[in-house]
Amino acid sequence: MASRGALKRCATVFDAVKNDDSGEENLEIASEEEMEAQKEEEEVMDYKEPTMYDSLLESLCSFHSHLDHKLSKEEVDKLEKKKWTYKWVVAMSNYKWRGTGECFLKELDRYLFHGLKPTLYKHWLGIYEKSGGAEFDSSKQRLFFSICNSYRDILHHNKKPFYLKGLEEDSSTMDAYIMHSLNHIFRTRDLVKKNEAKLAKLQENVKADVLNNEAFFDRGFTRPKVLILLPLASVAFRVVKRLIDLTPPKYKSNVEERERFYSEFGAGVSEDKEAEDVAEMSESKRNSKPSDFQTLFGGNNNDHFMIGIKFTRRSIRLYGDFYSSDMIVASPLGLVTKIGEAELYKDKNVDYMSSIEVLIVDHADVILMQNWSHVNTIVEQLNRIPSEQHGTDIMRIRQWYLDGQAPFYRQSIILSSHINPDINGLFNHHCLNHEGKVKLASEYKGVLPKVVLQIQQIYERFDANTAEDADDARFDYFTRKVFPKIKDSTQGGIMLFISSYFEFIRVRNFLKSQEASYCLLGEYTEQRDISRARVWFFDGKKKIMLYTERAHFYHRYKIRGIQNLIIYSLPERKEFYSEVVNMLQGSSCTVLFSHFDQLRVWLQIVIYNDEFISCSHASSTFSPFPCHIAHLKLSSKCLVSL
Repeated sequence: MASRGALKRCATVFDAVKNDDSGEENLEIASEEEMEAQKEEEEVMDYKEPTMYDSLLESLCSFHSHLDHKLSKEEVDKLEKKKWTYKWVVAMSNYKWRGTGECFLKELDRYLFHGLKPTLYKHWLGIYEKSGGAEFDSSKQRLFFSICNSYRDILHHNKKPFYLKGLEEDSSTMDAYIMHSLNHIFRTRDLVKKNEAKLAKLQENVKADVLNNEAFFDRGFTRPKVLILLPLASVAFRVVKRLIDLTPPKYKSNVEERERFYSEFGAGVSEDKEAEDVAEMSESKRNSKPSDFQTLFGGNNNDHFMIGIKFTRRSIRLYGDFYSSDMIVASPLGLVTKIGEAELYKDKNVDYMSSIEVLIVDHADVILMQNWSHVNTIVEQLNRIPSEQHGTDIMRIRQWYLDGQAPFYRQSIILSSHINPDINGLFNHHCLNHEGKVKLASEYKGVLPKVVLQIQQIYERFDANTAEDADDARFDYFTRKVFPKIKDSTQGGIMLFISSYFEFIRVRNFLKSQEASYCLLGEYTEQRDISRARVWFFDGKKKIMLYTERAHFYHRYKIRGIQNLIIYSLPERKEFYSEVVNMLQGSSCTVLFSHFDQLRVWLQIVIYNDEFISCSHASSTFSPFPCHIAHLKLSSKCLVSL
């Protein structure tokens, strides 16, 4: 356990190093710090002592019960084992939630105003009613807010996004986590201001003794408490704009840098867009794209951004210094860049990530199409002991921060349209909240009915002993069983659809070694090469085309000339299955899969209307995978065989 006396001596060293600098730039910074200090002092002077009723509400608040909990050694040992037992399931608003620990969903009304500060509750209720909403207490946003307010880690993996005709559901979920974030920030500030007001009334010789009281342990190492990760600037624009709307008027008499924010995050294209991409997004071409593509990519597609947001007593400051901000909204790439700079340069750091208490990852399914490893890097960087003091009063830092237990108090909320092993891995191994976990228990509707062509769809199963061996087993099956048929065939127009970029590279290298006739359409292929490849493939000059899921996600090409479709690995996004199959001009589609693909096959592809029929299989070792296919009733448009 860290000694507060030792930390105080460290603070003296930090100050000595900090004061060793000189120059006009530092004088200017000091001037800004003085202005900030003056504003903080004014807020303390304006602070009103809470009434007995207010104090009672605070004592019953989940915010305090969560952060004031003292972990025992047994609890810490159990959390470090990362083993979770889901004990209960509750149906709620068309969803089934399952969770660890005690079930809280049946007692959602135990908190007055549902756990919200009264000012926030009244403002949110007014907005809801003004928009025509009724029965706020049973609304989707109120129910999801109550789950957030439990301070448990949350995985919602069936959220219908705004760009897939899910605007109402997406907006409800967004409103809930924004209100939860505001509630957490304002309660944190109220606690600090209350203690500041108490200390201001005491004599200097008494303060040192008073500060040993745990009631004054009200902060972390740095100020930022909420981190929201989003994939695109257009999505961040939507979230921050709504954040401003949901902030009560008394807290936003002035929104600093609003025009700059609208200019940089509003509709437009990012700086590094290639000329070809800009041309492709012209109105004439956009009209040929699906509506979800136009909605998602119709705004600012910049994926490299980061903005700090600070709340004062009467205003909101956008583009605030990260260390003085309450909330950070960033893309994974933007934040990972900052982490990389801190590793390269000694004068830079990311200590503002040390005291994040609420992490929200929204539209995780889109981030999967970017680079999920960035999210893992960010989460691993959170809640580390900082390298500098950054002006924090060390005597008032919560003890569990000093003991290195901050990850056990961080709430993580992950929102996605579908489940994925990477998302599951992050939730199971890096979200260690002492309150426990809540996870959606969801059924997915299959997409086979969206295949409009009358074609044969053949599912060829290969065996793999472990998940780690699945990629090698898939490649081995392709080279031994599938490619020889392609090589011997005189027919062209063969498309290989591949989900993973690493599989794409592997198959490309194999085709090259076999001197096969092929062309490429991947996410990193140059625009001029893409145009040439599409023409070659359609004209029959190239026998095989390799097409990746990420290339389809970012461009949604309509490929002509496909006579035979081979889905080397099923897509992450289930809607892509029917889209790619419907491009067929031939009559055959072959899908390679193992029982380790069950998240994609069982949950996303073949379930439909809860009606199933059994199918036969060649191998007796098939039992670990549920062997059912969709019942397409009498007007069957396809034949699925194994």
